[in-house]
Amino acid sequence: MKNKVINNAAWIIGCRIIQSLLSLIVGMMSARFLGPSNYGLINYAASIVGFAIPLMRLGLHCILVQDIANDEKNEGKILGTALGLTIPSSLIGILGIVGFVFFANAGEKDTLIVCSIYSLSLVFQASEMITYWYQAKLLSKYPSIAMVIGYIIVSAYKIFLLVTGKSVYWFAAASAIEHLVISAILMFLYVVLGKNRLSFSFKTAGRMLSKSKYYIISGMMVTVLQQTDKLMLKNLIGDTATGYYAAAVTCAGIFGFVYAAIIDSMRPEILKNKKNSKEKYENSISLAYGIIFYASLIQCVALCLLAKPMVYLLYGEAYLPAVLSLRTVVWFVTFSYFGSIRSIWILAEEKHKYVIWIDCMGAVLNILLNYLLIPIMGIIGAAVASVITQFFMNFVIGFLITPLRANNLLMLKGINPYFTWKQVKTMLKNK
Repeated sequence: MKNKVINNAAWIIGCRIIQSLLSLIVGMMSARFLGPSNYGLINYAASIVGFAIPLMRLGLHCILVQDIANDEKNEGKILGTALGLTIPSSLIGILGIVGFVFFANAGEKDTLIVCSIYSLSLVFQASEMITYWYQAKLLSKYPSIAMVIGYIIVSAYKIFLLVTGKSVYWFAAASAIEHLVISAILMFLYVVLGKNRLSFSFKTAGRMLSKSKYYIISGMMVTVLQQTDKLMLKNLIGDTATGYYAAAVTCAGIFGFVYAAIIDSMRPEILKNKKNSKEKYENSISLAYGIIFYASLIQCVALCLLAKPMVYLLYGEAYLPAVLSLRTVVWFVTFSYFGSIRSIWILAEEKHKYVIWIDCMGAVLNILLNYLLIPIMGIIGAAVASVITQFFMNFVIGFLITPLRANNLLMLKGINPYFTWKQVKTMLKNK
C-alpha cells in the first residue's frame, strides 16, 4: 500500500509541477498584461464563484472516497448519484452569482459580465466529482494527466489572448474551458476503466446527503475564510488592492499542489487503516501532519527571504506593493493544510457535527479581523487576518473542544522530528 501511496503522490506532484510551471509563465504574462486592476477583477470573480462551489458540491466531495472504498460494488450508483445532485445545483449557483453581482455591484458592467462568464465553470466542476473515484482507487495519475492537458489548452488559449490583445472578458472564460476539458477526459476514462455504469438512486442520495450535510455549511464557512479578504479589499479599497493581494496569495500557495498531492494520496490508506489497525491509523495521520509541517516550514522561510525578487520576476515592478503581504500571508499555509488532515480524522471518527462549529467560529473571526484590520493596514491587514484565523481554527480550537484533542495529540506527535523522520525512512525503505 505504501508503494501505491508514493507512486500515486509522485504522479500528482509530477503533473502538478508541469501545471505550475505553465501557470507561472502564463499567469505572469497575463497579470502583467491585465494590470493590477483587471487582474484584481478576475480574482474577484473567482472569489464570487468560490462561494457557490460548496453549495454546488453539497458536501459530497468529503465523503465520496470513503463511500467508494467501503462499497466498491455500488461505486457506479454512488458516483452517478453524486453527479445527479451536483450538476443541477451548479446551474442554480450560476443564477445566484449573476443575481448577487447585479445587486451588489450595481452599475459595474464589467464586473457583471466577467463574473457571469467565470461562473460557467461551475457546471464542469460539478462533473469533476468523478475525480474522487480515481482517488479512492489510487489512480490519481489519470486526473493529474487530465489537468495537465486542460491547462496546456488553457495556456495556449491565454497566449492567443495576449498576442491578439483581447479584453478581460476573454480571460474570464479560461476557467470554464479548463474545467470542460478536464471533466470530458475524466468521464471518458471512467467509461473505459470503470466496471460499473453510472446510475442515480434517490435512496443513495438520501443516505449520502445525511452524511454530507454537515460539510455544506462547513464548506461555505471555509469559502468565507478563503475569499472574504478579497471581497472586502475590493469593496473597501478597490480592484488594484485586490490585484496586489491576489498576487501575494498566489505566490504563497505556489507549492500547494505538493501538499494536496500528499494528503490526497494518504487519505485512502488512512481510512483503510482505520478499519484494520489502530496503530497504523494513528501513525499515518501523525505522519501526514509531520510531512506537511516540515515541508511548509521550509517554504515559508524561503519565500520570506525571496519575496521581493519573486514578485518582481513573476509580476513586474507594478506589483511590488504585494511583497510585504506575501511575507505575512505565507505563514497561513501550514495551518490551512493541517485543517485538511484533520478533516480526514473527523471523517474516520464520524465527528462530523464539530466541522460546522469549527468553520463557523473561524469564519466569524476572519470577517471581524478583516473588518478591523483592512481599514488600518490595507492588504497587510488582510494577510494578518488570514494567518491568525488559520492558526486559531486548525490548532487552538483543537485544544478548546474536548472531543478534538485526540487529533491534536496526533498532530503534536507528527511535529516531533524523530517520529516523522523514522516513519519516512520506513516508507522509503519499503518502497
